[in-house]
Amino acid sequence: MTSESGRRTGSGAGSGSEAVGWAAVEVAAPEFAALVRERFGLHRHHVLATLRKDGAPRLTGLEADFRFGELWLGMMAGSRKVQDLRRDPRFALHVNPGGGTDLAGGDVRVSGRAVEVGDPGLKARYAAAVRPPEPFELFRALLTEVVRTSVEAPFVKLEVWRPGRQLRTSQDPQVLAGPGVGEGVRPIDG
Repeated sequence: MTSESGRRTGSGAGSGSEAVGWAAVEVAAPEFAALVRERFGLHRHHVLATLRKDGAPRLTGLEADFRFGELWLGMMAGSRKVQDLRRDPRFALHVNPGGGTDLAGGDVRVSGRAVEVGDPGLKARYAAAVRPPEPFELFRALLTEVVRTSVEAPFVKLEVWRPGRQLRTSQDPQVLAGPGVGEGVRPIDG
């Protein structure tokens, strides 16, 4: 489990990599952070991955919210994902891809540890701003990785940010310009 200070406790604490709040991403890589946040803002619901008691992954829907310089994960009290995160705070959150196939704004995911909010004042402040269905549980995301994959023809662009490191960007021309691409290959919806 992770305490509100961000210190890891209990089993499933992870490898010891540094984890930071959303504001640290905005300071370290502001343009990248804005793209990620904008992509999350296109849809209300996203896909959360947690770990079950036996270590198997569990995927569930979740509303993620950027507020007060943090990324918040709100969920129904007593839900399986709450139980999972209390037992092992590691998570991954994948942005909703939307209804089309173009992935406008890129494909985005964040990973890290979830810190349960125990402070009644902070939880009340969040509830006043968001008005979630009651009762609810609230977790603050401490991030170990933020990833954005996008297409900038003829390249697939991969951007990876981790705490304490510079934003890493790579482009792979082979994915879009490989054998057969453009030679009678049509988009799925075309």
